[in-house]
Amino acid sequence: MSREDDRILIYTPLSLLLLGVLLLLLLPLLALLFVGAVGSSFVRLGFSPMQAFGVLIASLLGSFVNIPLLRREVVVRELPAGGFFRLFGIFEYPRLVVKKQVLCINLGGALIPLLVAAYLLPRLPLYPVVLTFLLVCIVCYVLARPVEGVGIVLPAFVPPIISALLALTLYPEGAAGVAFCAGVLGTLVGADVLHLPRLLRMGAGVMSIGGAGVFDGIFLTGVLAAMLS
Repeated sequence: MSREDDRILIYTPLSLLLLGVLLLLLLPLLALLFVGAVGSSFVRLGFSPMQAFGVLIASLLGSFVNIPLLRREVVVRELPAGGFFRLFGIFEYPRLVVKKQVLCINLGGALIPLLVAAYLLPRLPLYPVVLTFLLVCIVCYVLARPVEGVGIVLPAFVPPIISALLALTLYPEGAAGVAFCAGVLGTLVGADVLHLPRLLRMGAGVMSIGGAGVFDGIFLTGVLAAMLS
């Protein structure tokens, strides 16, 4: 083996270690930047710094809370577990199994953004909000797709960009509020509500509106739309 090969073997683990340490040091910084950006977005919406901090903390903690809206039993067709016959594809008789399907709404990812939008709506003109909402709703309906056991999957950055651009065009003096309200409501209706029949036809499991993982597109759409505008 050449000296260059020895050098690669010696320095590669060290490089990976240094990279890992660097990432660990950057994580708190990225978290602070995220909190600062979200907080500044709520300040731009008319909240005081303390109110913005309270909304952010409530949203972060609420992201772990799913409130059940519907519980029902569904019949699922299942193939038997592995084995000789299962392996060769013969005598595969599916059995009918009764399982639970739970539809939830996430507190931090959906309910709190809706409350913020309800607070802002009376302070905004109707025309730009309605027009932006309708266009965001159409785009979200086209792009969203239900995923079994998860809920609705939607490209995160498309709705806020559209909301921000339309808000800046239609109502530049109050674009942040229009973008937030139209982004939140358009994403909720277009992605989640209008796909609800397809979602309920899917199999068993827990499906959450506004809570795929930590946040769904609803919360992020509102915050990013306000930030971009």
